[in-house]
Amino acid sequence: MTTIKHFTFNPFQENTYVIYTEKGECCIIDPGCYFNNERNELKNFITRHQLQPKFLLNTHCHLDHIFGNKFIHDEYGLSLHLNEKDKIVLDHAPASALMFGLPFDHYHGECIYLDESNTVTLGSTVFEILFTPGHSPGSISFYCREQNWVISGDVLFRLGIGRTDLPGGDSETLLDSIRQKLFRLPDDVIIYPGHGPSTTIGYEKGKNPFLT
Repeated sequence: MTTIKHFTFNPFQENTYVIYTEKGECCIIDPGCYFNNERNELKNFITRHQLQPKFLLNTHCHLDHIFGNKFIHDEYGLSLHLNEKDKIVLDHAPASALMFGLPFDHYHGECIYLDESNTVTLGSTVFEILFTPGHSPGSISFYCREQNWVISGDVLFRLGIGRTDLPGGDSETLLDSIRQKLFRLPDDVIIYPGHGPSTTIGYEKGKNPFLT
């Protein structure tokens, strides 16, 4: 059994997730902590709950989701897991950050690539990898079948979808990812998105104006 803790970080109001087991193993998904107080908040939570970070995971590599990659790597010695097709987005992130006046310390460590042939196992809990491109070329979602949730990054939001006007984005690819991958999950699956509140697959099928 896992518990999901979410933080909202940086000027883009990005959702960072810490998922942890009863035995204290955890993974950190999309660490968007930019400011010192945000990094301290994340670190203090991990310390207070006596967690042992095992994985650093990115759903995709737009700058608001990766500000804290190097911090997590330096603190806990974790290598970054991502989809190979988003490596170009990761590499371009420092230049993108300068355009927004948000320079940051960039991750330059090992990259471990994930695709749908892989799973991530945290304790006894398995996360399936769903390849869900469109918002970025290598966007992936982490699906926990056992506990009925999916962390979707910026693919699908409550009553919204990810933008596709950034380099590597494509609207038809995004809609196909949602319909062919996410909307094939059970209706009661909880969606934890990269921004904004959680929702469910069934709610978005019936209410999302971009998909109904």
